[in-house]
Amino acid sequence: MATGKQTRRPRKRWKNRRAVSISRIMAFAFLGIILVGTLLLNLPAASRSGHSAGIVTSLFTATSATCVTGLVLRDTWTQWSLFGQLVILLMIQIGGLGFMSAASLAYMTLRRKIGMREQMVMAEAIGSSSMSNIVGHQRRLLARAFAVEAIGAAILTARFSADYPFVQALKLGIFHSISAFCNAGFDILGFREPGISFMQIHTDPIVCITAAALVILGGLGFLVWDDVLREKNPRRWNVYTRLVLVTTGVLLLGGMLSVCLLEWNNPATLGSLPFGQKLLAAFFQSMTLRTAGFAGLDQSLLTPAGKAVSIFLMLIGGSSGSTAGGLKTVTFVVLLMFLWNRMRGRYTVSVFHRTISDDHVLNAITIFILMITLSFIGATVICATSQVDFGDSLFETVSALATVGLSAGVTPRLSLPARLMIIIFMYFGRVGVLTLSVGFLKKKPAGEKYTYAHTDLLIG
Repeated sequence: MATGKQTRRPRKRWKNRRAVSISRIMAFAFLGIILVGTLLLNLPAASRSGHSAGIVTSLFTATSATCVTGLVLRDTWTQWSLFGQLVILLMIQIGGLGFMSAASLAYMTLRRKIGMREQMVMAEAIGSSSMSNIVGHQRRLLARAFAVEAIGAAILTARFSADYPFVQALKLGIFHSISAFCNAGFDILGFREPGISFMQIHTDPIVCITAAALVILGGLGFLVWDDVLREKNPRRWNVYTRLVLVTTGVLLLGGMLSVCLLEWNNPATLGSLPFGQKLLAAFFQSMTLRTAGFAGLDQSLLTPAGKAVSIFLMLIGGSSGSTAGGLKTVTFVVLLMFLWNRMRGRYTVSVFHRTISDDHVLNAITIFILMITLSFIGATVICATSQVDFGDSLFETVSALATVGLSAGVTPRLSLPARLMIIIFMYFGRVGVLTLSVGFLKKKPAGEKYTYAHTDLLIG
């Protein structure tokens, strides 16, 4: 009997802690990629000047690239050599598609067998609730992602070839296609002017629409792709897919209209542009706030109301299981529906004739409160340690937490404590929320041994 008990307990513990173990694998894998990237970027060969960029700058850039954020202390083109830019691009690709996608690609290339543990991590990393044919699913995911990036690179290369030599146009096309699809926000347009990003080409329809399409596709999530490509009839799409597509469309259109309303007569942003270019620039701004991070407008010159809307859209971000960050679209919808139903005295949340479980609602509330709390704590720290007002500080912290990468021009002015905090926020924004949802929010709760007597409180 004793022997039987000893053999059962480890199995039970493993079953209960499996989600936490997977979350730790994800967290440490991303951390390992960041550390390797930091060492490579710190090499003199990685800098255009031939001198080391310094450990803080290298760590900041490696974290931003791996966590597909886009915040930088120094302009990517001006600071980094071709070797440094290739390191950044590789980290963007791994961070955007997920480290397990890169690992599975290596397994497939080496023709090594992918074990059950690796398959579990793959399923959780892409947000799949099923392990059925997960290896085949991973192959399709990689093939589709590379195909979309290749098409985007071809279109951008063709457009840039009109202005630059072919080799430079090819480099610009490949870099910005991968950066856009992975929602990274890194650019190498600093040869025009350091830190200019897309501000000089935000009225170019080919570049902007191609980049926007890549960003949106990357931000929808791989499970949505699968569902849409598998089922031609929209009525057969699952509830999650329909929620993602509807919410994405509403946020893109709503964000565009908000930018037009608040920035239409602002001479520093949309005010000086013709009608058609105003609409294109407003759409690009709405799109890039969804964790893309390409600056089509100077964020520091937005109106205060424009910055407030930008912070709101950045906080929502993209969709789960995608290259985007943020609170996530469906999480936001669940929160709104919960609030609406509670205001009407209802206790259940339903959508498309399906009821959302209380656990999902509580998970959404937990992540929302955590993101809001960290955003205000971060903004306070920046205000206390750097000469930055609270509005710009909040813009910076939300951009880091939601892995957006837009800045109101304050990133290079941050103090060392503020820079370290932003590094932690970028890591948490990409890895922390993911591992939290995988490791704790999906973990089966243990039964409580006892409860206290109920009490009445005045709420509201």
